[in-house]
Amino acid sequence: MINLVVVGGQWGDEGKGKIVDLLCPAFSHVARFNGGNNAGHTVRFADRHLALHLIPSGITHPHCRCLVGPGVVIDPVALVNEIRTLEGQSIDVRKRLLLSARAHLTLPGHRLLDGAREASKGRGRIGTTGRGIGPTYETRAARTGVRLGLVRNPRRFREAVAVTCAELDRLLGCAGSEARPAAEDIEASIAAALELAPMVGDTAVALAQAVSRGEPILFEGAQGTFLDIDHGTYPYVTSSNCLAGFAAPASGLPARVLGGVLAVFKAYTTRVGEGPFPTEMTDSLGDHIRRRGNEFGTTTGRPRRIGWFDAVAGRTAVRLNGIDAVALTKLDVLDEMAAIRIATAYRSGEQLLDRLPDDDAELARLDPVYEELPGWRTDTASVTSFDRLPQPAQSYVRRLEELLGVPVCLVSTGPRREETIFRELEPFTSWVPQLGERH
Repeated sequence: MINLVVVGGQWGDEGKGKIVDLLCPAFSHVARFNGGNNAGHTVRFADRHLALHLIPSGITHPHCRCLVGPGVVIDPVALVNEIRTLEGQSIDVRKRLLLSARAHLTLPGHRLLDGAREASKGRGRIGTTGRGIGPTYETRAARTGVRLGLVRNPRRFREAVAVTCAELDRLLGCAGSEARPAAEDIEASIAAALELAPMVGDTAVALAQAVSRGEPILFEGAQGTFLDIDHGTYPYVTSSNCLAGFAAPASGLPARVLGGVLAVFKAYTTRVGEGPFPTEMTDSLGDHIRRRGNEFGTTTGRPRRIGWFDAVAGRTAVRLNGIDAVALTKLDVLDEMAAIRIATAYRSGEQLLDRLPDDDAELARLDPVYEELPGWRTDTASVTSFDRLPQPAQSYVRRLEELLGVPVCLVSTGPRREETIFRELEPFTSWVPQLGERH
């Protein structure tokens, strides 16, 4: 067994929650390494539907220990609510969840500052979730934030919260906002954080011990490749590093512990928020895919922007993450398409580009060059064997493999665990042998 990283290969919302959930039987630990409760992972099995935001998707598997690392920012009220919701569905959380003492807290002032800045930008807004994630990472970098580990000393914790709240009030004033957090909201955050105290510890040591015992770890990323703060379509990005290479250091481990990278791609492309999106479909066909794919944000409920599969961006994601294999989701959403397009290059005047430009403003001016494949117009929902897919659907998957240069080892044909095709391909079979038989 290896330590595997699961990341999004596009702009997030690729269906990572389902894939992590599928893989969990083969792993002892699931570690979340970036982002905050601006992420949303959905897990469906039997008649259950769980929306997770901060808790790793392995929480539904009783044998899995779930860890939230220091690279994650934690809204204590949101996390306590998430824990209580899961406990209401008879899922044991508190005994299996370990939170890094080094993780920074999102406070009410962070959320207000996020909203104030977005409102001030007008048409130049980024399209954040408004959950205060960016401002939390700002105070972390400015060394004015509050780390979760302080809850083990309540007096010091309250003092640190007061100092950070004062700094956030100053920043709100600089942003031109008259809003200030209500005292009861700050107190609710303090109370929620103190409730988390029994689950706080050194996640880096816990993971290092797991490595020394040979217990396999699944690293769960949030958002997607092109929302990465350094390598995404800046400034329309998130505030953390989303790439696979950050999983180990963000979790307090050496890079050599990582054994493989599985990226999740949709059979088409979506994006939430503002920013360049070369293959975007703004017509009735895009509306049809949005409705059929239920493309509305798990966290915000916002409608997602829809586009054809972008193989240029996909190849860039393979290079940036060192992707070894792909899990392809929502193939069934394309069942009614008479023809399906794939962007294989970009055109800039007379010039053809086969990679994303490093100038993100230029990306917005490029035109995609499409290759068109026949659709299958056959119901593939719940198909669990690749050979049972219609030939045009098989050809579509194989063409994506050719364009990306890596194998598609999993194909999702519906939202539930059971609606998955496991292909007997390397490297997947050596990572998680006989996994398909366990479901």
